[in-house]
Amino acid sequence: IVAFAKDNGNRASGRKYSVNEKSVQEWRKEEAELEKIHLRKSARHGQQAKWPNLEENLLHWVRTQRGRSSVSTVAIQLKARVMAMEQKIYDFKGRGSANWVYKFMRRNNLSVHVWTSAGQRLPDEWEKKMHDFKIFVHKEFQQLGLKPSNIFNMDELPKSFDIPAMQSVAETGMKRVCVATTGHEWTCFTVVLACTTNGEKLTPTVIFKRVTMPREKMLAGVCVVCNRKGWMNTDVIKTWSDSCFRAQKGGFFNPKSLLVLDSLAAHKESSVQKLLNSVGAYIVIIPGGLTSKLQPLDVAVNHPFKCFIREEWDNWMRNGEYIFTAAGQQRRATYLEVLATWDRVKLATIRNGFCKCEI
Repeated sequence: IVAFAKDNGNRASGRKYSVNEKSVQEWRKEEAELEKIHLRKSARHGQQAKWPNLEENLLHWVRTQRGRSSVSTVAIQLKARVMAMEQKIYDFKGRGSANWVYKFMRRNNLSVHVWTSAGQRLPDEWEKKMHDFKIFVHKEFQQLGLKPSNIFNMDELPKSFDIPAMQSVAETGMKRVCVATTGHEWTCFTVVLACTTNGEKLTPTVIFKRVTMPREKMLAGVCVVCNRKGWMNTDVIKTWSDSCFRAQKGGFFNPKSLLVLDSLAAHKESSVQKLLNSVGAYIVIIPGGLTSKLQPLDVAVNHPFKCFIREEWDNWMRNGEYIFTAAGQQRRATYLEVLATWDRVKLATIRNGFCKCEI
């Protein structure tokens, strides 16, 4: 195309090869550079940044914000405009179109993700606090002379009876995508999970937000508790200690154990610690804001457990036997259908969680 343009002009070359005249003009200017490109590689695939300093500062801002909150493409575009004004870039192309944002993301290996977990912001000097906590746990482990089967982690997990998926397959271009539920997205309960470093799972405890015990038949091997708030308190911890912690296999013959807990207010009450100490459990509280780094259940177990519950709920919505109210509304899933998931969590998953936390 360039050779023909040299003899007949850019417009004639463009008409003959069905190419834009402007492209022919640019190729003629960059002829020497184009000849150096490898023949089997895509020629000039992707452009370099026109304002490298701006993009470098913007990338640093994105990485900084990721440690504080979520970052959207709109936020990136607005921040880029402010940075362009500060650097006196008056021909900035990212002012009115989001196309520049996606090119910026492609150049810097960024993409839009669906969030997988939500948690507290990491505290200041969190790496030092995490290191000190691990050293403290290892010292306690050695001083008490414990076995791996005597180190426990317990955590509370809030759940609801309706767990609709965040995404759904639909026809391209649809403005609204509706997902059917039973209207119990805010009817919540709490699942208390506990496990040991060798992968042993303790009996799960379920806390329902009600005064009286449910009449429905429960799964064998599930401890059920009710209170007005549906959350952990001193009475629930006492029930959990008697029905789950001490009732574990070999628990009566293990006078000493190490129990790793998060910084929930109920865990730090003196009455709770005295109660657990009376059954031979030494309490270790994870520093606030570091459960996502130091709690094995948060690191490896809670996510697959939630996925199993969502899968059971989806199967029930598609194939379950529905019961309707007098007004024709579909009733929620029963307690029995929601809780049959703890056994599906693999022992290797639990062990990996303790290994990642170095406990």
